[in-house]
Amino acid sequence: MGTLVGVIHLPPLPGSPRAALSMPEIMAGAARDARTLADAGFVHIMLENFGDAPFFRGRAPAVTVSAMTACALAVRAAVPLASLGVNVLRNDGESAMQIAHVTGAKYIRVNVLAGARVTDQGIIQGESASLLRRRRELGADGVAVWADVDVKHSAPLAPYPLEQEVKDVTERALAAAVLVTGDGTGHGVDVEKLARVKGAAGKVPVFVASGATIETLNVLAKHADGVIVGSALRADGKAGGAIDAARAKAFATAFSAAFGA
Repeated sequence: MGTLVGVIHLPPLPGSPRAALSMPEIMAGAARDARTLADAGFVHIMLENFGDAPFFRGRAPAVTVSAMTACALAVRAAVPLASLGVNVLRNDGESAMQIAHVTGAKYIRVNVLAGARVTDQGIIQGESASLLRRRRELGADGVAVWADVDVKHSAPLAPYPLEQEVKDVTERALAAAVLVTGDGTGHGVDVEKLARVKGAAGKVPVFVASGATIETLNVLAKHADGVIVGSALRADGKAGGAIDAARAKAFATAFSAAFGA
């Protein structure tokens, strides 16, 4: 049985350069997208501040954390049985962990959990040591950490074997799941790379985290344990905007057929 996660792309939040909507409007939109996903058959929902570009390299400001907490609570109220995840872009795992803890979310996504990457925000370094200690301090051991390898919109500081990166993330940074992406938002994964990650991850589940489409699900199912999908659920197939009910239902149905969910 595979894991299917639908992503809610929040619009620009208060304090970000393109912010335009009020918090009641943003919360209502998040709740509406959550209900659309649940009605389509999605059990897992991830919330991320996609509209806040340009993103901070490290900690997100307090207003962003507050806004995402409010949105997470709105989603929980709308679909109380859903399994919720949090991703605070670009790489604020500690804020995501704290939001997850107070809202009852089950997992967070961290783009760079171990090692270092060159990104449009500059050099981002993994902070697994402080993140996992904060989780223990909070008593939030039930919140899983999902981590990317060779993450999109980035490049390594120096050549480093992909298989070793997977082992660093799982065995040393203690990630509960490994995420594989293409080179940008909505870009498909390289199937050969996906297979290599799956081979190195051992018993840790591997999820495709960008570019999955209905047409590619059968191939992805051979090398992955699940899919995190955002762009393909939008009416235009592009990240951002509201989730289209028909596309979400079609994707969930095709996923079930491919992954046996």
